[in-house]
Amino acid sequence: MSTDVLESAGIPQRRLLQSIVEVARSVFGAAATSVMLVDPSNGDLVFEAVAGEGERHLLGSRFPGGTGIAGWAMVSGQPLVVDDVTDNPQFARDAAESTGYVPRSIMAAPLICDGDCIGVLEVLDRDSRPRSDLGDMASLGLLAIEMATVLDLIVQLRKSEAEQAAAPKTGPDLSPLLQRVAQRLPRADEKVSATVTRLLTMADDLLADVPADVPADGDG
Repeated sequence: MSTDVLESAGIPQRRLLQSIVEVARSVFGAAATSVMLVDPSNGDLVFEAVAGEGERHLLGSRFPGGTGIAGWAMVSGQPLVVDDVTDNPQFARDAAESTGYVPRSIMAAPLICDGDCIGVLEVLDRDSRPRSDLGDMASLGLLAIEMATVLDLIVQLRKSEAEQAAAPKTGPDLSPLLQRVAQRLPRADEKVSATVTRLLTMADDLLADVPADVPADGDG
């Protein structure tokens, strides 16, 4: 999948992607969360959705593939939780400084679609609630699976819209995607639960005009 797909994606699809990034930020109590996609033309990682620190200026920014902890996750295909970036060899301080925010901790997970890494989900400075790295790693990995599902769905939607431009369009119910995100991640407080509920409604409303024959949840 190329970043060109999301560059041509409609506002509803982009807002759905942004909504899920905001869910990730709420659940982890993070200073920022982002999704970077791989540009297949050169391997760069491109910011496609950002919540929190940097959300006003990072969209469209890019780094060479393999840069920093996100780049490590991209190349290795494995999630990584780093509680202190100071002594971590994968951390690229210059790249972080160029974004205007240097985090203390980073979690990153590859977004895998059909066996290929199409991007990276990154969580910066999650809150200090007691938890284990294993729990964070598992939660991050599950969220990355859901993100990859949504990105793949957006690709399908764009292809279907192009192929059936003249056909009547009615929308599938895409809320199960966000419901699974909420159910699989750690138990959220009331504020987060309210946020997730609002995003479920938003998903239904925003994608009510996409083709009906596109499956909303291919993995059941």
